[in-house]
Amino acid sequence: MPTPRPSDTLEHPTRRPAIVTGASSGIGLAAAVHLASLGHPVVLGARRTDVCATAAREITDAGGEAIALPLDVTDAGSVVEFATAAEAAVGPIEVLVSSAGDVLPSSTIGTDPETFLHQMEVNLLGVHRLVTRVVPAMVERQRGDVVFISSDVVSRPRPNMSSYVTAKWGLEGLIHAMRMEMEGTGVRVSTVRPGPTVTGMGAGWDMDVVAPLLEEWNRWGLMRHDGYLSAEGVASAVAAIVTAPRGTHLAAIDVLPEAPVRPRAKDPMDQTRETGAN
Repeated sequence: MPTPRPSDTLEHPTRRPAIVTGASSGIGLAAAVHLASLGHPVVLGARRTDVCATAAREITDAGGEAIALPLDVTDAGSVVEFATAAEAAVGPIEVLVSSAGDVLPSSTIGTDPETFLHQMEVNLLGVHRLVTRVVPAMVERQRGDVVFISSDVVSRPRPNMSSYVTAKWGLEGLIHAMRMEMEGTGVRVSTVRPGPTVTGMGAGWDMDVVAPLLEEWNRWGLMRHDGYLSAEGVASAVAAIVTAPRGTHLAAIDVLPEAPVRPRAKDPMDQTRETGAN
């Protein structure tokens, strides 16, 4: 049996402060709650600070440790202020969960360039702003987890989500490059790629938009069944990555909704067997 390398025998610190972006709803909120339940001090960041503050109070009331801070990933100054305040409040950041995002139901030629650029700001450039502010200190300490919430649109692109698909493809390019760059630094870079999930994103879409959108996805075979993931289900994948022991790197997890269980089809041989038995 091979002798473990020194890095394989190291334990995580007992206290691993975590930053979660996009924490006012959906996967980000669920990830923050889940990590707090495991004992991680959590900083919830989003533009809707009041919603994050309510969630932080609920986490604290349940015995966890959490604070809420304002964060707009499209604003470089906001990112710096957020990270600085987070470190001052909970200490050196051990875990970064990048979940801030937005999705727009629009085609390539139906999205004006300024709107398209804003989608890149939210889903891609904002991620880079946060990484460049938080991760260098992780490298200095030779430990940390960076978990990016991507999307199954990378493996199964959907029409009429052009800006979102483009941003997530770009994000995964960043992730792959960063993962190679971080190898041997003690910083693990991981991807969670969820399929269709029930979150706040898209909740405000007009049904006149949603109906033809779903019809188009069905036409391309992108909706095999009507099962959806819960945000808590995706958060469990985030927790699995973060809690994996040192020396183990869960580089990527695809999280797909389980299809609703169908009634078992009767085997034609059943009748034959019953007849034979008699």
